[in-house]
Amino acid sequence: MKTIVICSGGLDSVSLAHKVAAEHQLIGLLSFDYGQRHRKELDYAAACAKRLGVAHQIIDISAIGSHLTGSALTDDIEVPDGHYAEETMKATVVPNRNAIMLAIAFGLAAAQQADAVAVAVHGGDHFIYPDCRPGFIDAFQAMQNQALDGYANVLLLAPYVTISKADIVTDGVKYGTPFAETWSCYKGGARHCGRCGTCVERREAFHLAGVDDPTDYDDPDFWVGATTGFSAAEVK
Repeated sequence: MKTIVICSGGLDSVSLAHKVAAEHQLIGLLSFDYGQRHRKELDYAAACAKRLGVAHQIIDISAIGSHLTGSALTDDIEVPDGHYAEETMKATVVPNRNAIMLAIAFGLAAAQQADAVAVAVHGGDHFIYPDCRPGFIDAFQAMQNQALDGYANVLLLAPYVTISKADIVTDGVKYGTPFAETWSCYKGGARHCGRCGTCVERREAFHLAGVDDPTDYDDPDFWVGATTGFSAAEVK
């Protein structure tokens, strides 16, 4: 099945790219510049495409992103620290982001005669991101079946939508994902901050999966308090 993977350069989407390359016919990676706080992650997506020997397209939708105001990922708003389950993490929501990206991806897939578009949304996203939930995935597929009726049949693959990030780490090991060659941090510094929601989730996922985390964090122990309420010293 000829498949395009939406790849941000993060742990989830890079793991998905390696999974699709092993299980299907990966024909390309698709990334989006939506005016996010930093473009660092896109370099990791490009590296993934080169590693897997496929084309990498970056679609510039920054003009649209500039109007999706109010998010810490696109505006001059401080990125909150803590776990995704916390109310403060709603500051990282970019309204309708996945719907916009997927609509473009399906158009490209139809034009390129691809059979599927794969996206790495997962169970841990369900807390605050409505366009990462199973209901959205099912509804988007139904909408695209109508939008492309008589022209193309494109499947939306979301193999991680009901599983945890720890499960993705386990799956990534299976398919040889080079985790050190992925970028998650929302802050885009020289190293992963270790404190923002995606860093906390990443660090916790490796711990739960029982896999060594190769990531270099500014604050490698912050995740313990964010996920358990106890300090690293108390847990030890």
